[in-house]
Amino acid sequence: MKPGKGLAVVAAALTGVLALSACGGGEAKDKGPASLRMTVWSANEAHLKLFNDIADEYRKSHPNVAEIKFDPLPFDNYTTTLTTQIAGGNAPDLAWVFENSAPDFVASGALLPLDDTLKKAEGYQYDDLSPATLKLWQNGGKLYAYPFSTSPFGVFVNTDLLKKAGQKTPAELIAAGQWTWDNALAAAGATQQATGKAGLVIRDFDYKGWDNLSTFWTGWGAQAWSEDGRTCGFSSPEMVDAMTTLHKAIFTTKALPGPGTTADFFAGDAAMTITQISRASLLKDDGFGWDLVPLPAGPKGPYSVVGQAGIGVMKKSPHADVAADFLAFLTNPTNSAKLAQFFPPPRQSQLTAETLAKTNPKLKPEQLQKVVIDGINNGVVKPNHAGQAELSQQVRAGLDPLWKPDADVKAVLDGVCAKIQPLLAK
Repeated sequence: MKPGKGLAVVAAALTGVLALSACGGGEAKDKGPASLRMTVWSANEAHLKLFNDIADEYRKSHPNVAEIKFDPLPFDNYTTTLTTQIAGGNAPDLAWVFENSAPDFVASGALLPLDDTLKKAEGYQYDDLSPATLKLWQNGGKLYAYPFSTSPFGVFVNTDLLKKAGQKTPAELIAAGQWTWDNALAAAGATQQATGKAGLVIRDFDYKGWDNLSTFWTGWGAQAWSEDGRTCGFSSPEMVDAMTTLHKAIFTTKALPGPGTTADFFAGDAAMTITQISRASLLKDDGFGWDLVPLPAGPKGPYSVVGQAGIGVMKKSPHADVAADFLAFLTNPTNSAKLAQFFPPPRQSQLTAETLAKTNPKLKPEQLQKVVIDGINNGVVKPNHAGQAELSQQVRAGLDPLWKPDADVKAVLDGVCAKIQPLLAK
């Protein structure tokens, strides 16, 4: 699907759902056994096995549910595909929603309020949910999606590859108080030169997913837009400095693979990658030596960036009540602890290194504390805004000229603001 068409579908789908919801009504309730479908972003076998195990357990005590299917959609165009389904009358019963489209989904009227169902579920312990994790998913005092995963970004490290290139590991730099972006990029560039492998990969960026660059520029104190969402931040001195550093790292020192070049850290093709702990399942037991560390400090000091995903129930699902009940089961204290292996939970009682370590055998308590728990406590959420689909498309188009060796960084970023400021000011 072309980007312009995808944007139109996203906007039309959410606008249409909002209009239908505002008019009342809803789908006719199906009185037969419920077959539920939930869209998810991951096709990872370990993730899906855990989802299916929990669903099977639920169905044992709920004969009114014939099937619960988890439907993986491609990460790169997840939201576009989901909203295309909604617009085409093929909406799922439950849907994973990314933080960047949360404002639109929460305000659209497409999602069922969850407060009453979750609070009434036996043993649910609703008050254990951290209020800070709920904010993005609330509107008018109601909760419209469960904050399923509040996951800080960290740096997975191939220690074997760095040592082969004669570079200090991040753990050694941390111990010396030298884990900064300057040193991280220097090690990445040197590793690329010495081994031919990629130095650093910002996973899921690939010169398209620009919001993943917030894991980098936040270290300079830069923001995509102001806190109130009305003023563009791409032309700020902080952003210009950050993106100038990134541009040099791509095209001069080769610390990052350039456009059109792919490198999979988990296949051993890169020294470092920025991603979340849900990817730890991709590490092979007989693979390379590895570590997980916090993001390097930027000019503004240490920082953390958080990706947050919610799960909502489609209001117009013919089995909305059943879907909400399953969501309560999926996210109860017992299952939340199981899911914490991949998806850091919003439950305050479970956000301890000791608790998370029980279901994260590959990660050490120290890694979980410094990357996950400290990151949740101190992190900022990736960029999100009402009308994100249109904004995102304009930012991506505006940044395209930056990914050339001779780009004028400041001029490109000024151009991004020229594109999106009218949208932000609405």
